[in-house]
Amino acid sequence: MKSDGSSKHMSVKELLIVLVVSLGSFMAGLDATIVNIALPSIAKGFNVPTVHASWVLNAYLIILVSLLLLAAKIGDMKGYKKVFLVGFAIFTIGSLLCGIAPSINSLIGFRMLQAIGGAIIAALGSVMVTSYLGNEVRGSALGLVAMFTMLGVAMGPVIGGFLTSIFSWRFIFLVNIPVGVIAVLLGIFVIPALKAQAPTIKLDLAGVFLLFIALASLIFGLNTITGPNITNGFFSLIISLIFWILFLVSQIKAKEPLVVLSVLKDRAYTFQNLDILILQLGLAGVMFLMPFYLEIVKSLPTGTAGALLLALPVGNILTSPIAGKISDVIGTKKLIIIGFVIAIIALFLLSTLTVLSHSEEFVLYLFILGAGAGIAYAPLNSAIMGVSPEKERGMTSGLIKMMTNLGSSLGVALTILVFGYVLGPKVAQVEAHTISPHVIMPGFQAAFFFCMALQVIGLILIIVVKESKEESKESQPFSQEAY
Repeated sequence: MKSDGSSKHMSVKELLIVLVVSLGSFMAGLDATIVNIALPSIAKGFNVPTVHASWVLNAYLIILVSLLLLAAKIGDMKGYKKVFLVGFAIFTIGSLLCGIAPSINSLIGFRMLQAIGGAIIAALGSVMVTSYLGNEVRGSALGLVAMFTMLGVAMGPVIGGFLTSIFSWRFIFLVNIPVGVIAVLLGIFVIPALKAQAPTIKLDLAGVFLLFIALASLIFGLNTITGPNITNGFFSLIISLIFWILFLVSQIKAKEPLVVLSVLKDRAYTFQNLDILILQLGLAGVMFLMPFYLEIVKSLPTGTAGALLLALPVGNILTSPIAGKISDVIGTKKLIIIGFVIAIIALFLLSTLTVLSHSEEFVLYLFILGAGAGIAYAPLNSAIMGVSPEKERGMTSGLIKMMTNLGSSLGVALTILVFGYVLGPKVAQVEAHTISPHVIMPGFQAAFFFCMALQVIGLILIIVVKESKEESKESQPFSQEAY
């Protein structure tokens, strides 16, 4: 391990640290998608309605998003190594319990336990890379982490479908155990035990509670407002708004707030965090709607549709590490702009799809979208961590993950709203597969165009950001003596 920060290449020990963090990102990405395809089998196995089984996914998402900032704060207090490894252990134990759950309610409860571990390993990834590695290789390292995250997202449906069809839905949880054990054992030896960033601070428990209610009611409202319980959805969103206001007031008054609002005065910090949300919102919206386009409009089998969807994460996987490495040399802003421009072009092309479009077209457009997102995402992470005050990097790492996951939830909900608005209320009263492709196609075109418009906003935000020249001076790698 170097100590002078002069090398442009990661040492073996640095690569091992990135590997441990990347395993956590891989598992977090995998568990974000692996459950979806198994929900019908879970519902059938426990003889419960699919709506009840959907809480296996919803409960995980609510706990994960709500605890990200808390997990980052605990990392600052207790030390990143200790908290990260405990989080990975909790995630692994939760996975084991999910795999042997005797009832649907116990499965939901164990998924919440798993989500606590998932929040910890997701929240601390960026700050660990920033703290343990020098700024000159930060982009490369974050690019690798982003690649593993997308690899997990991409392989989730594939692995989930294979394990569920060949063995049982229980194996979608049990598969996490060997990865978790390897990551914890490897982390014990390779992650340096540095001093805690802020060992004397106290947890803002009031802020934690208010943020939990604000996010939980927001996610619940977004997931129900497009269904039959529209009134409950609106009521939940109103509750969320109230608690967001209460949370902001509490952060202003708190001596040691969960979110240091003063950092949001930095335009680069705030706008680039918003760009993380916008970028993920577009990806989530496309990944949610495209299966319906492929199966309803193009009449493709589910397996074929799933294989074609891999074009998007493949594009992301191929570009993220390269973009991260290049950003170490030329800076982040140019790459982020290029990424957003490519994503805008891809989404415009997706909005021009018709009933007669060929598979080569939408596969190419999905690949381009994934590539654009990959070019922008790792430099965005690097840029945000670069402008973050050193003592707030733990919070910043958690905030990045919160914006990413919140973007996924908003992406699904908003594209459904646009889709439904364009097609009108009558469409909701009939089975989707009974609708003529020509009737339903305008909904897809409008939703993809909406996602494109959001990326234009993201492009404008990054254009007005002034790239910091101090980023390269802020982060120095830890010394050999840290081991």
